Amino acid sequence: MQYVFLFPGQGSQKVGMGDYLKEIPLCNEIFQKADQSLGFSITELMEKGPEEELTKTYHAQPAILTVAVAMGRYLMENGIMPSMMAGHSLGEYACLVLSDAMRFEDAVKAVHHRGKYMQEAVALGVGTMSAVLGLDDNIIEQVCEEVTNDGLLVEPANYNCPGQLVISGTVEGVRRASEFLKEKGAKRCIELPVSAPFHCSLLEPASQRMEKLLETIEINDPHIPYIANVDVDTITQKNQIRDRLVSQIDHPVLWTQTLTKLAFDFPKATFVEVGAAKVVSGHLKKVYPDAKIVTTDSIAAVASLIQS
Repeated sequence: MQYVFLFPGQGSQKVGMGDYLKEIPLCNEIFQKADQSLGFSITELMEKGPEEELTKTYHAQPAILTVAVAMGRYLMENGIMPSMMAGHSLGEYACLVLSDAMRFEDAVKAVHHRGKYMQEAVALGVGTMSAVLGLDDNIIEQVCEEVTNDGLLVEPANYNCPGQLVISGTVEGVRRASEFLKEKGAKRCIELPVSAPFHCSLLEPASQRMEKLLETIEINDPHIPYIANVDVDTITQKNQIRDRLVSQIDHPVLWTQTLTKLAFDFPKATFVEVGAAKVVSGHLKKVYPDAKIVTTDSIAAVASLIQS
């Protein structure tokens, strides 16, 4: 059987997110490595919260990565080997670890710093994001361009699935664009409770800091290919990786395009959302309604997958 692993990004965190893995020795070992690498207990924060601390970008990112890697390693140890992988933004780091392109200890520290850099790139209150529902991407792109040309920066940020595109930029730019998009037929424009305008050009200072950090981390050829967010290229060599990890911070996440490519290339595969969430599997259903999808957000679901 052919498998494709999909990893969710930020927003999939929740208190208790790793509890169902703690009795699995392999997973518990990865949790301990996360704590040791970070110098604080991310696993205690995952287990007990408080939620407002876990939701902070520099905590959410290592927490989500830790659960994704623990679950991914457990599946692979039990014979569920992916032919291809893809991760939504932060989720790309799980692809790196599970393909042996980056050590987990390096990756979990990297995403902790990544979260800090993204948070610190723009002063609180300057930027925001909004999910635009029920409108064609090309209309959203055109409105963003028009508002930006008028002096209020707003850009497409996350192409999540057909009918769902997140825009990002200054508070004024996002709100102005949202007004115009509603006039053009958007079903809803939902301003998101985020602390920074992720995946837009305002995050360039964060990408510059990340570039310096990634220069200190060893990256190897991936043993399992994955699709990069920033350009939908299939990554098979180490020299393809660093620049794309830098660019993904201040460029849009081409997730709809990624899922479309996967659906075309792997129409008979079983798609596995790896981690304690049911997020990207929903996106895939919008792209490829006939996809065979399995989630791993409970021990029962994991056991069923391994036994199938």
